[in-house]
Amino acid sequence: MSDDLMKKMLRAVLQANKNGVSITRLQGEYRSLTGEFIPDRKLGYPSLECFLRSIPSVVRMENRMGEIMCFAAVCQETAHIAQLVARQKSSKRAPGRSQMLNCRMRSKLASNFVFYGRSRLSLSQSASSENALSITISNVPHPTPKALQPGDYNPQVVQNRISEVLKKYCSGLWLSKLPSVYRDMHKQDLPGQAVIDLENWTHICLVEKPVSTNRADRLVYPPQSKPPSLALSPVKPPTAPYTVKPATLKELLSKYSHGLWAHALPKLYQETFKVPFPEDILSNLSLLLDICTVEYPMTDNKMKAILYGPTTEYKIPSPAIFPVASGNPPTWISEKPKQFRKMLGIFLFLHRYIGEGYSQALETMEESMSTVYSQVSAQRLLPFPSAGELAAVKVEGGEEVVRAQVCEVMTDKVKVYYVDHGFSEVLSRTKLLELQKDFLKLPFQATTCTLAGLEQFSSELSVLQTLESLAVGKILLVELLQHDADPPQVVLYDTSHDDEVNINVVCLKALQDKAMENPLQVNSTYMNVSVTNVCSDGTIFCQLPSRGRVKLNEILDKIEAFFITQVTSESLVSTPFCGKCCLARYKGRWSRVEITNLHGSRVLDIKFVDLGVPASVEVIELREIPPSFLHELMVIPPQAIKCCLVELEVGVWTPEAVLWLRGAVLNSMDCSMKISTLDEDKLVHIYLFTSKGSQDVTNSVNHQMATSDLWKQPGPQKDGLPTLSFLDTVVANMVDQLTLDSPACSPIPVSTNTPSPLDGAGDMSNPTLVTSAWGEKQLVLPPLLELPQAGQNMDVYVSVACHPGHFVLQPWQDLYKLVVLMGEMVLYYNQREETPGPGDVQKGEVYAAKVDHNWHRVLVNRVLSSGLVSVYELDYGKHELVSCTLLQPLIESFRQLPFQGITAQLAGVEQCVWSEAATIVFRNHVEKKPLVAQVECVVEAELPWDRKMIVYLVDTSREETDIWVHNIMADFPEEQSTAA
Repeated sequence: MSDDLMKKMLRAVLQANKNGVSITRLQGEYRSLTGEFIPDRKLGYPSLECFLRSIPSVVRMENRMGEIMCFAAVCQETAHIAQLVARQKSSKRAPGRSQMLNCRMRSKLASNFVFYGRSRLSLSQSASSENALSITISNVPHPTPKALQPGDYNPQVVQNRISEVLKKYCSGLWLSKLPSVYRDMHKQDLPGQAVIDLENWTHICLVEKPVSTNRADRLVYPPQSKPPSLALSPVKPPTAPYTVKPATLKELLSKYSHGLWAHALPKLYQETFKVPFPEDILSNLSLLLDICTVEYPMTDNKMKAILYGPTTEYKIPSPAIFPVASGNPPTWISEKPKQFRKMLGIFLFLHRYIGEGYSQALETMEESMSTVYSQVSAQRLLPFPSAGELAAVKVEGGEEVVRAQVCEVMTDKVKVYYVDHGFSEVLSRTKLLELQKDFLKLPFQATTCTLAGLEQFSSELSVLQTLESLAVGKILLVELLQHDADPPQVVLYDTSHDDEVNINVVCLKALQDKAMENPLQVNSTYMNVSVTNVCSDGTIFCQLPSRGRVKLNEILDKIEAFFITQVTSESLVSTPFCGKCCLARYKGRWSRVEITNLHGSRVLDIKFVDLGVPASVEVIELREIPPSFLHELMVIPPQAIKCCLVELEVGVWTPEAVLWLRGAVLNSMDCSMKISTLDEDKLVHIYLFTSKGSQDVTNSVNHQMATSDLWKQPGPQKDGLPTLSFLDTVVANMVDQLTLDSPACSPIPVSTNTPSPLDGAGDMSNPTLVTSAWGEKQLVLPPLLELPQAGQNMDVYVSVACHPGHFVLQPWQDLYKLVVLMGEMVLYYNQREETPGPGDVQKGEVYAAKVDHNWHRVLVNRVLSSGLVSVYELDYGKHELVSCTLLQPLIESFRQLPFQGITAQLAGVEQCVWSEAATIVFRNHVEKKPLVAQVECVVEAELPWDRKMIVYLVDTSREETDIWVHNIMADFPEEQSTAA
């Protein structure tokens, strides 16, 4: 964001708050408008206050009762407008604070989506436009503490109350924060005269002398205390006062660019710096505003706050993913493996992007170059080449002409680097031609990057050979981890197989020493087997005695001792990615893990590779493998072997069978096993024994389970509730009669009749809205999502697009809150074993459901006899079919954020049946894209999933013009037929 635009946004924030904004709230207010924080430190200022004082034409600052308030300075250009608006304000204006929301796309702190292109301006042609469309959103008014009148001022009462404050904050308190702390503790405002008299009340407090022009930036502390360097925390007597060093907290936050949960701060601080963190700070996070920015993504829960460091770059965290062609030499250059390995000696990897604007643009340019340089008049030799100079090079034996840069000039030869292909070559100086300016418009297409996780293994021949065989000459997918790194870190994927291959992971596996494994042989028996995990599908993980297992335990013991003595944040994992190897605690001990999936930027799935145990954790629970132990650990193969029991089919086992097997074999060191077969999926079929006695299969765990009653399916489960009374039956029937049937989604061609999440007909009662005769409380739904009025705009993300008559929007403003919520759901539900049986799932009720490793808030459409359930994702608008065992009750804390999926219909087009071609065009223009929605009308309903918006969709991502989607769909008149 430019400085001018930033100042305009700041002025808009202040103008929307005529009573001023406290400097402690200004960052949050600004981010609500723009999605970014005021970059005061990035602009070179030590604090936000210093920056604001440097722009008096934008901000006017006043010290009111010790609290710094910010107001919009009068702009000479718009002063007459401000006066006119002031005269027109009505005294009947609804209470509450309003804020202007400019419809500009904002970067969120966490998102599951991948966005391409630059930041967008909504409906305005440029950032400097004074006619940018905006909407006004009124916040819910909060009760204001009673203000003391001048006649109510009692110095003795105020002195006693200030003494109580300082007893809690015995290390001292900033004078600028005293009014808010006083208000929170005593439910009354601190009189302004008391702030003036404070310096004279030396019997209750001491006020340090000002060290700057800001008199509020001083410490107030009890007379018996010495002024600390930084008093952040209230410390309860008689505990000795201690403080938090700003440098240590900033260091900690700098490791988590996407923010840190406040509740995790005490434990993380203690583990990192080996000193306790004042936990009382968590009850008043405003004390940290000089060090970090505080945000509350869950408005209902003030205990859930996220802290952002001052140097945090607020950009979309989800790594961008592009298809990429690795830097293979063109057909006219002979492949040189030695040069390739030399290049990788510092582990730089060269690749080219493919697709529109990349490889296609390169092909077009090189074809044009071949045409131009085929003319004799254009073949002007480069007379005096010098290092760094650009040239055109005609390929020997062909007509191709490519761009090159001179690296080294010799007597009659030069060494050039092909800037679009990533390779060097020595050739005759007569091959160099002057490069015409027309061929300088396209950026160089060869990009240099590093492979994440392989930085310390650049000289390992096995890694280089693996990379060369997997990457060179192939079209790959590249995941960019750090956009601002030079060179950037990437993860490469080969998507040409049924299961995509993470090339970084395969390269790491090339380091493993097979001699550290216990070789597996059919019909062999192994003693001292440790079963580390029993999965719900019947597969088990075992550890066998091996050299690797002994060596692993030795290294992990050394790492435990290392972390005990380490006082630094260097071991914190700041850039997680799929396939990364690091450490996490398992039963109080550090163990090797591999990251298997990311849920936003803070929550992820891991697998303990030596135990076969999956888990979902926060990123703060991970540690980097210390560099001194990294190579030793990487050469040890994973010690967990995936097995299954012969005679017992792998699948969905009964809970009784899983629990029995876990109780029989987990954590037992006396187990033994006999290998029956080895299949191609590396699944080892075994007979398992719990003692060292006879190895006859009749004594095996397999035989005991196969002949037991563990596989008998229970009969229909009773819900344990009384039979419905006559009143309940009447109420349920009334709901059935009042509920309208909605059509199900039909295949293309499709009607514009909007499909309801509750497809099917008949008994579409909603138990969530019925109160039983016994007074039972039914599930309470989240509040309805606030929607803009007709004619207003909102930033949206289109999660699903069926056709112009039915698509699903998500409000961009709160997308990051949804990501936070889903991360919390992953942590909560992945740790639970309990699942409701098929008889417990009711149609029309809301649950949490696991879909593709994520937990979603869903509405049950229907329950099938096969045990499958048809559900509708209330935040994304998708229909899914899941097993009833993957449903969980939606607990109250996950029912606070309004459902984020909004059913919508495109305005500006007739009601019609859309052809497949028109539907595909519409989907390609809007699905999975951030857009601006201009509201034509909102169709309200009692249930959130029955509400609908009719909107115009506008793509504002292009520099030159905005694209109105309904105009595109108007190009299909022959494809439409009026709906009945």
